[in-house]
Amino acid sequence: MAFNRISDEPIRVRCAIDQPDVVVVLDPGLLKIMNVPAGLKPEGTLVVNTRKALRDIKAEFGWGWRLATLDGTKLAREVLGVPITNTVMLGAVLKAMGIVDMASLADPIEHRFGRIAEKNRLACQRAYEETVVE
Repeated sequence: MAFNRISDEPIRVRCAIDQPDVVVVLDPGLLKIMNVPAGLKPEGTLVVNTRKALRDIKAEFGWGWRLATLDGTKLAREVLGVPITNTVMLGAVLKAMGIVDMASLADPIEHRFGRIAEKNRLACQRAYEETVVE
């Protein structure tokens, strides 16, 4: 588990989040072994890296939250050449939430990834475009 807070104001709280607005599932295997949306607010959003269609995930698990799906592992392999989904799923979260503009990620991605920044920017952009949200 990892936690992240996003705000226009300075964030000084440094503790676990027990009632998140968003839950992001990088490993689809977790869906079968734990209650991944535990504590998710009723109006929250679940973003899942999965090969399954959104309707199949909804039918299988019956969740009532807003749902966004993407085969992030496949996309990461195609664009990055490795099944590392972090940047890919960031694009999925941006699509699902609409809280940060894709263009604002250009400099942070460049700073973080250096020579492989363009691949990561492309992976994030494609994820944004390919994520299905309901």
